[in-house]
Amino acid sequence: MVTKDGIVPIKGGQAKVLDSGQISNLHEATVEILEEVGIKLLHDRALEIMEGNGCRVDFDKKIVKIPEDILMKHVKKAPSEVTLYGRDHRYDVRLNDSDDVYVMGGAGALHVIDLDGVYRPSTLQDLRDLTRIEDTLENMDIAHFLVTPQDIPQDGFEMITFAEMLKNNTRNFYALVGGCAEGLRYELEMASVAAGSIEEVKKSPFFTAGLCVISPLTQTEDFVEELFACGSNKIPAYIESDALAGGTTPFTISGTVVEINANVLSAVALSQMVNPGAPCIYSSSSGILDMRSLNLAGSAPESTLLHMAQAQMAHHYNLPYYGSNTPDSKLPDAQMGYERALHFLGCAMGGVNIIHVAIGNLEMMSLANYEQCLIDNEILGATFRMIRGIDCSREAIGVETFKEVGHSGQFLASEQTLKFLRSERWEPVLTDRTSWDSWQAHTGGKDIRERAKDRVREILSTHNPVYIDEKKAKEIDRIASMAQKEIAKIRKKY
Repeated sequence: MVTKDGIVPIKGGQAKVLDSGQISNLHEATVEILEEVGIKLLHDRALEIMEGNGCRVDFDKKIVKIPEDILMKHVKKAPSEVTLYGRDHRYDVRLNDSDDVYVMGGAGALHVIDLDGVYRPSTLQDLRDLTRIEDTLENMDIAHFLVTPQDIPQDGFEMITFAEMLKNNTRNFYALVGGCAEGLRYELEMASVAAGSIEEVKKSPFFTAGLCVISPLTQTEDFVEELFACGSNKIPAYIESDALAGGTTPFTISGTVVEINANVLSAVALSQMVNPGAPCIYSSSSGILDMRSLNLAGSAPESTLLHMAQAQMAHHYNLPYYGSNTPDSKLPDAQMGYERALHFLGCAMGGVNIIHVAIGNLEMMSLANYEQCLIDNEILGATFRMIRGIDCSREAIGVETFKEVGHSGQFLASEQTLKFLRSERWEPVLTDRTSWDSWQAHTGGKDIRERAKDRVREILSTHNPVYIDEKKAKEIDRIASMAQKEIAKIRKKY
């Protein structure tokens, strides 16, 4: 949560879905799968590295089988604490294997529903405007490009979105590298324009790379290239599994937990074999396969349980965890409300360290909505008040206040009320708690979505921060344009 003193975590972890015996069972199954089934590793140098570190490698089939002692030896080299720096250090996020909870913005939607209610392809201007909206939210700690603009070249688009996030945001932000080491090199060059030098960026990197393994049990050449590049440049990496329970993994929650565990831990171990101490964040944006639609159902109760269990597994290995997913609803409606509330609450109480794709997304990340950004921020505020719990100190109970007020008085004007006015209660912004007549008189009967639209229009008309001066912005755009074309050429080779 963003406060006047900077970002402070919310303490989660009140609900554990796994006991110690279940964690042991899941670990033992993970080890058995890695030792007997192995990982498909589509990178020749990585195969040689794995073999050199004691793994059994079939070079023809590109299968690596990893003994438990080798796995754990290298997983333990990954740091338990990782700082995700903001370009403005008020936004520094200090991750660890505790149950501290932070929030990341929404991700990569190809379409938007705009303020006129029009469903259309997302644009570069949408990315800029939505980033400005997110910049005002107190419950978003880490940024993400909420849309993938469809009015720019799609090969190498990662370079353009990186530039836009760099120019319009000072929180740490999620970045796609582009599938090759060259992409990270260009991103470091852009970041150096803002920081003064590449050395300064590496000292306190203000972006984090998102790298995805493939389910079931596969790591591609692109993934490994990105993994090695991040480690050698000291850029933190989200090692992410986007598994689909019943599709790319076993049908059950426990089977999916084990597949994700095996895939992510083996990648963490590989990273440490090459770059010991490289910052890695155990990550998942997984969910279940809905058996009626055959679509990913990211906010199903089983998907929430999956992330709660995965957080416990990550913490078992002393690694921070990023996870969660977006609503399946297509509109900011009642379905969205219950999906968001239950998913946020479950993830926070489960100790998910970064609640991912938490702002502005609908329809399983494929859709973004302007007013949804503010509604999500509101739901997160209520969620965090619930998990903060109840202060049962003598002062909070108000024993002395009872004595002062007595039997026939009222407590509204008491000193205790004034003292606890801000800390005890969550004050909503969009939620209406007035009577029918008052609601009609003050809003004209607008529901929460319409009230959020009004607030969005106000933000877009007044919040126009300049985080990069014009000369630097032009240089960043020049590098991004050149990088996009180079990444497109590299991709055409494959």
